[in-house]
Amino acid sequence: MAESAVAFLLKQLSTFLLTQSTRLGGGLQREMQFIRDELGSMRAFLRDAELKEDDVSELKEWVGQVREVAYDTQDVIDEFIMRFACNRSDGFYGRVHNFYCSIKNIRAHNRISSKIESIKCRVKDISERHNRYRSDYSFSERGSYSADVEDVVSQFRRNALLIDEAELVGIEKPKRGLISQILDGSSNLKVVSVVGMVGMGKTTLVKRVYEDVNVKRHFQLHAWLTISQTFHMKVVLKDLIRRQLFKEINEAVPQEVESMDGDKLRAFVQDFLQQKKYSYVIVLDDLWKLESWEAIKYAFPETNCSSRIMLTTRISDTASGCCTKSNDYVHKMQFLSDEESWTLFCSKTFADNCCPPHLEDVSRGILHKCKGLPLAIASIGGVLASKDKSKVDEWEMILHSLGGELEGIGKLERVKKILLLSYNDLPWFLKSCLLYMSIYPEDWDVSVRFLLQTWIAEGFMLQRKGMTMVEVANGYLNELINRSLIQVAELDHDGSIIYCNIHGILRDIILTKAREQNLVMLVTNGDYTRLPENIRRIAIHEFIENHHEYNRFKHLRSLLIFGYRNPLNESSLSKLLSGHPKLLNVLNLQGAKLKSIPKEVFKLFHLKYLNLQDTGVEIISQSIGNLQNLEYLNLVNTHVMELPIGILKLKKLRELLVFHKGDYSKNFAVRGFKAPREIGRLLSLEVLDSIDADNDETVREIGKLAQLRELSITKLRREDGKELCSSLGKLTNLRKLFVYSIKEDEILDRQHSMSPTPQALQMLRLSGRLEKVPQWLSSLQGLTVIELCGSGLRENPLESLQDLPNLVKIIFNKAYEGEQLCFKAGGFQKLKRLELQRLEQLKWVRVEKDALPCLQYLIMADCKQVNELPWGIQNLNKLQSLGLYNMGNELVMKLQDKGSEEYQKIVKIPEIVIANWIDGQWDEHFL
Repeated sequence: MAESAVAFLLKQLSTFLLTQSTRLGGGLQREMQFIRDELGSMRAFLRDAELKEDDVSELKEWVGQVREVAYDTQDVIDEFIMRFACNRSDGFYGRVHNFYCSIKNIRAHNRISSKIESIKCRVKDISERHNRYRSDYSFSERGSYSADVEDVVSQFRRNALLIDEAELVGIEKPKRGLISQILDGSSNLKVVSVVGMVGMGKTTLVKRVYEDVNVKRHFQLHAWLTISQTFHMKVVLKDLIRRQLFKEINEAVPQEVESMDGDKLRAFVQDFLQQKKYSYVIVLDDLWKLESWEAIKYAFPETNCSSRIMLTTRISDTASGCCTKSNDYVHKMQFLSDEESWTLFCSKTFADNCCPPHLEDVSRGILHKCKGLPLAIASIGGVLASKDKSKVDEWEMILHSLGGELEGIGKLERVKKILLLSYNDLPWFLKSCLLYMSIYPEDWDVSVRFLLQTWIAEGFMLQRKGMTMVEVANGYLNELINRSLIQVAELDHDGSIIYCNIHGILRDIILTKAREQNLVMLVTNGDYTRLPENIRRIAIHEFIENHHEYNRFKHLRSLLIFGYRNPLNESSLSKLLSGHPKLLNVLNLQGAKLKSIPKEVFKLFHLKYLNLQDTGVEIISQSIGNLQNLEYLNLVNTHVMELPIGILKLKKLRELLVFHKGDYSKNFAVRGFKAPREIGRLLSLEVLDSIDADNDETVREIGKLAQLRELSITKLRREDGKELCSSLGKLTNLRKLFVYSIKEDEILDRQHSMSPTPQALQMLRLSGRLEKVPQWLSSLQGLTVIELCGSGLRENPLESLQDLPNLVKIIFNKAYEGEQLCFKAGGFQKLKRLELQRLEQLKWVRVEKDALPCLQYLIMADCKQVNELPWGIQNLNKLQSLGLYNMGNELVMKLQDKGSEEYQKIVKIPEIVIANWIDGQWDEHFL
């Protein structure tokens, strides 16, 4: 983490020296250059030093000093920028203001010069120790921490291979599936990858398959190779030759093998396997990098003998990268179910496999922390097995201090080291992103949209040419998911991630790491007095009002509040900000009981992220213009109806969210905001949601926002259609478009051409009457989601949509007034979700053969004239869920008769829901 702090600082210093050289003056500039150069020379040393710091107290102290001096330097830079950002003004009062600013700037310059001189002295001292430690501690070999971890992992793998069959839980089904893949009769070489988070039992599962009697009998040669993070092809191939292949055929190993290099060893293995023409099964356990596979795979020839390569990895891209042929197979490990977890826990904890009744509640609480991770369950069970079963308080102590137990010795310490192996392998810019996940409460499903914006505001992103910061952040998230460090909690139907989370045990580990690194501190009891003086980020779980001074917040960069035990009002927020955290970048106040924004907020010059969603804020003052660095402003579900002209000063604003949710059973439940004139001056805007189309000028201004990727516009009138189409034709980066008419019977005039049509458009929602389907709709080749609400179309909309190659979701809500819908053969090849709602004239639906081949979810609601299931529904082989809401009684009665012809059409669908709206809620039952 010190490496991350230094790397981010070096990036900031380079920009700072380039842009502020005239204000710095020669002396300060030279001192800042010295700090940059010295820290730059230490950076390469830091990564190895951080690996060893847990074992060498001197190194730990030194790494901490480097980190803190990097943080303090960043503070000085930001203070300098803030102090010297005083704008020049004209007129008499302007000259007085400028004179006042110049006096303040002289004082600030002297104070900042003193701070920089102090930092320079500290850097000199740190640099001297750096030179000494570089010679005292050899970094030519792997650090002692890494070597220790390798020993722990090796022992863990040996233990996994020795587990008795009777101890295994939840392994039979995946074992049978893998054996069927191995013995599928294919004569070609086949690769089977098993991928999942560390500790999920990949090695154990593959070993059971490898040792299965049917598998053993099927292959003539068998080999098990442990690859690990420190892959050396020469070592691995010699092990394969000496201790496995030649041992299997009872022959002596040729002497020349000892002197062979990697390429010759690879050719030797290949020739051996080709000449013998034996069928073989070879396991590559713990493969970290695709490069390792690329280096070794040519040793395994295609012999047409039904040979198999099995591999385990914690990295998804490695698993899929090894399985490139059509017959290859990737198996994704699943966490244990609650029942399986309980069985494993009891077998590891209690001699008779039975939990005493007085320990069941606390045991299930401990088990909940493990979230189905076999490594954690087995390790914690082993610790508890030695505890006194009569002392419930000891068990409850472990429940409430499980994160601390991971810092101890023995089995739980080994769990920590094994999981940290994945953390230590991360590049420096991903470490901060992962540690930042510790801000969220336990079991919290994290909104990906908000997570990415906070990462950006924190400065964790490295700019990449041709990519927006959101795209870079999304790439970081995908890489952490790829490495099995973050889990996907909910996917949208187009494959985008809506929510993610982190395993509870890993959260405890990174929470400790984040606290050690002074990255994040949690406040869970309202006591701020125990926080360190130089705290950088605070996450408050359940805000409690207290009367302590907040003067230790001066270095604060982020303040995030999740939940409120006491209401956070204007007065308590002012007190919270009374410590003058003038360097604050992120302020999350979602759900606070605010009616207005305290003036202290508008003094936060460096603020980039301000989240006021679900607060009671009614008015945004002109002072919003003081937040010159604001990039993200969230006013969703507040009472704000209009934004002041001061908003136009926010030249860096990228996302502006000011919509109000209502009852989504109605089309026109979304309300936007009245924008100031010349909203088109906010040229950095990428997301604008939702703006009222008050007049032609507002609609015309939208066309100036060339960076827009998401746009929601409300209160659109028929006469605005031509101007809107003209503006949309200029928004070539647009990905999502939501349009709402001013009232339900107002016609959306969408027939005007858009030139050029926004071909990047992926999601489209049109809410309002349409005279006919817009002609340009069929040209949107990238469209994945379309929603037509209240369209009242008389012509069949399917003909315009059926050939769109990427469409995965359709919602028709009161959109069609015809009696029939026919999905023609070959149409909608990728559609996964179809919702037909409030189609009051609809009588029947037909699905021709080879239409909707990928459909997984079909929902029909308030289509009461439909008395039969869609014709051809039995041919939708991938349909997972059928939902029928407020449908006609005749259809419902047919389906309730399980002997009826209608029921037989859907008997193979896994989930069938029939529901009616009764007394303000859905009364659901499942067939």
